[in-house]
Amino acid sequence: MPESALEEFEAHEHAQHAVHANSPLISQVTFTIAVLAVAAAVVASLETTEGDKAIIAKNDAVLQQNKATDQWNFYESKSLKKNLYTLAAEQGGPKAADYAKTAARNGADQGDIQRAAKALEARRDALDAEAEAHEHRHGRLTIASTLLHMSIAIATLAIILARRWPWVVSLALAAAGMALTGWAYL
Repeated sequence: MPESALEEFEAHEHAQHAVHANSPLISQVTFTIAVLAVAAAVVASLETTEGDKAIIAKNDAVLQQNKATDQWNFYESKSLKKNLYTLAAEQGGPKAADYAKTAARNGADQGDIQRAAKALEARRDALDAEAEAHEHRHGRLTIASTLLHMSIAIATLAIILARRWPWVVSLALAAAGMALTGWAYL
């Protein structure tokens, strides 16, 4: 019999023995494991959600930066046109007045473009801050999820060993995991 199959068989025998022993400790630990499994699943789901939100916010920040860069490039092109038309107007000639008007219009457009670019940069900064907050939560939830999964494994030892101390350790780890989950959202 392969070693993993043998281990599964032994674990099944321990579980069968625990069922027949009708021990209050076994019942408490089994109930605890079920509750911890649900808590671990919820925390893992929250962890994934926070990671996804961090990625989305960071992608949106990059998009806003690209749009801001486009606006600054447009601003620069208006500046170049303004300067060219100003030079052409200063040369005089029959179209000098038209060139001066075009230069003034390009100069006026620059203010609107600059405000739009700064607004996009402000939006980028807000999205960066949002991404950082989600990433911070994600990190804490990762540790919390790990603690909850560890508590399940250690609680199982209480059944196998028929001892109370692994259960107490698992409850302490679970409490730390749940506290960290709450702290992630503060």
